[in-house]
Amino acid sequence: MDAESQKEHLKAYGITYWTLAKQEKVKWLLNYRGGSFLLPDTEALRRECQIRGVSFEVLSDAKTENILKEIESPSQNMEAVVLEKAPKIAVYTPEGSVPWDDAVTMVLEYAEIPYEKIYDREVLADELVLYDWLHLHHEDFTGQYGKFYGRYRAAPWYIQEKKDAEALAKALGYDKVSQEKLAVATKISDYVIGGGFMFAMCSATDSFDIALSAAGVDICEPMFDGDASEANYQAKIDFSSTFAFRDFDLEKNPQRYEFSNIDTTPFRRVNNDADYFSLKSFSAKWDPVPTMLCQNHTALVKGFMGQTTAYNSEVLKPTVLVLGENKSNGEARYIHGVKGKGFFTFYGGHDPEDYQHLVGDPKTELKLHPTSPGYRLILNNILFPAAKKKKQKT
Repeated sequence: MDAESQKEHLKAYGITYWTLAKQEKVKWLLNYRGGSFLLPDTEALRRECQIRGVSFEVLSDAKTENILKEIESPSQNMEAVVLEKAPKIAVYTPEGSVPWDDAVTMVLEYAEIPYEKIYDREVLADELVLYDWLHLHHEDFTGQYGKFYGRYRAAPWYIQEKKDAEALAKALGYDKVSQEKLAVATKISDYVIGGGFMFAMCSATDSFDIALSAAGVDICEPMFDGDASEANYQAKIDFSSTFAFRDFDLEKNPQRYEFSNIDTTPFRRVNNDADYFSLKSFSAKWDPVPTMLCQNHTALVKGFMGQTTAYNSEVLKPTVLVLGENKSNGEARYIHGVKGKGFFTFYGGHDPEDYQHLVGDPKTELKLHPTSPGYRLILNNILFPAAKKKKQKT
């Protein structure tokens, strides 16, 4: 999985998932040649790699033993993590097409990793327990319809999306979309606290935390929910229930395409050509989880924008682990944390291979980006729940 030897980094994750789905165990060689995978050699596996265009090497037993010994050495920042099962994946997304793309859905399909779509009905019916891993993307859990009002309120797709959301909330027994979305966010929070794995990108990350913090507080203006917001609602925000952020200020202007000062998009001054973020290095033997999530063939990843591009470091909770950052801008791009018995990872930006994806832009063709470092970070999270849990030292 290094830069020089692998032609299809993204599809290699699909091969690994395919192997796990056949009840075969895999070893993820953290920090060894870009985070390589050690799989059992079979004719079927070789054939599958050839069909998908994935580069591979056949190792003798002696060579394999030497590699594992090298990894085990205390002098090497490497580790061999056993992957045991193919996690069952759910993607939270509404039915029908939308005028933007979901990077995770695209990369899952490109890598040929199976997933199921779920939405509010399924979440509120407690169906999240059926899944090991949940993805949220360009979603608004605050009931403000993505804050698209200022620019797109007359667009047919915006009008239809608002009608659909209101109809769904009513059908599920809620007076307002904001109330229904809060119930969904609460169910997702419970899922993570109970031991689930949640990965979110773009506006799903900050809007999720904002919705949890505003439980029981009306932060929506009349064009969103039909009545005025509560007076002085900023002072009523409760940060104790959020996953990643604290002490943030909400954006009160309904015309502005922004939720709060969690996102750095409005005040970042970064030239497109110089927009990169660096992945942090962790101890593979002592910190295997963040090491897994940062596996890549480069430590420098090209930045990309979104409604939520990156996170203001000043409003991160101290318990949050920063995996990737642009330190000179004071922004975190890729963060991870523990909530109850579960884990969450937030990834800023919309599409790792489309710098500034706008409404109506064509979808990204991943066949043109088979070695994308930005997309690899998404797929690291896919395999993370498959890792064998080590017994805690006492």
